[in-house]
Amino acid sequence: MKRFFIYSIIFLLGLNTIQAQKKSELIEQNQELKYKLDSISRMVSTSQRNEKLADQRSNEYQSQVTELQDANATLMKNLNSFAALSSQNSENINKTMAALERKEKQLKGVTDAVASNDSTAVVILTNAKQVLGENAKIGVADGSVIISEKLDYFFTDGVGVNPSTESIGWIENVAKVANANPESVITIASLNITGEMNIALQQATAIASILIKDFGVNGERIVAVAQDGGLRESLQIKFQPDYKAFYDMAKGDAKN
Repeated sequence: MKRFFIYSIIFLLGLNTIQAQKKSELIEQNQELKYKLDSISRMVSTSQRNEKLADQRSNEYQSQVTELQDANATLMKNLNSFAALSSQNSENINKTMAALERKEKQLKGVTDAVASNDSTAVVILTNAKQVLGENAKIGVADGSVIISEKLDYFFTDGVGVNPSTESIGWIENVAKVANANPESVITIASLNITGEMNIALQQATAIASILIKDFGVNGERIVAVAQDGGLRESLQIKFQPDYKAFYDMAKGDAKN
């Protein structure tokens, strides 16, 4: 009986020892699991924090990408606008250059016409001196060649409307100059001191008639006028450029 009791005690003691050992192990395992749980919790927290930072950075990157896309779109729009403006400017420059070229041609035409008129005046002056002689009364004023003679050389005492026979040779020589220079316009002016403009006009017309009828000068080129000579009477025959044709040419060029 005592043995049984002793064995029972020994068994209980062994069982308590085993239970205590298991409890200690459980506590140790519990501590280890708690440590691992804390570690995992820290890892989860770190992961969550990193995830939040990653999301934040992702949002920042997305915002930057959006800004860059907007800036790129604006840049492309500006480039397209610049290209269109550059094309328009190039077109405007080409139009301006074409307009300047036309104006240059027009100015060249005017300059050439003026130079031609000056050359014509020199030719008329030379012809007049050759035909009428070096002693003839020939002058140049404002691009026009003026041949003049006293009025009483054509009309006795400067009156009347019928040119004298002696003056016909002089008129014929003037006709030679006129026919040799068919582009010029001729103005025949009778200048008197009496103020009788009707008689002066008839005198100029009489000279014009002889030039046309007797010596074949184109009547469309001739204009007969009467002028107040002040203190001097004379007959003047002026050869001048065809300013109307010149004006029409310049006007036509300006329209183009």
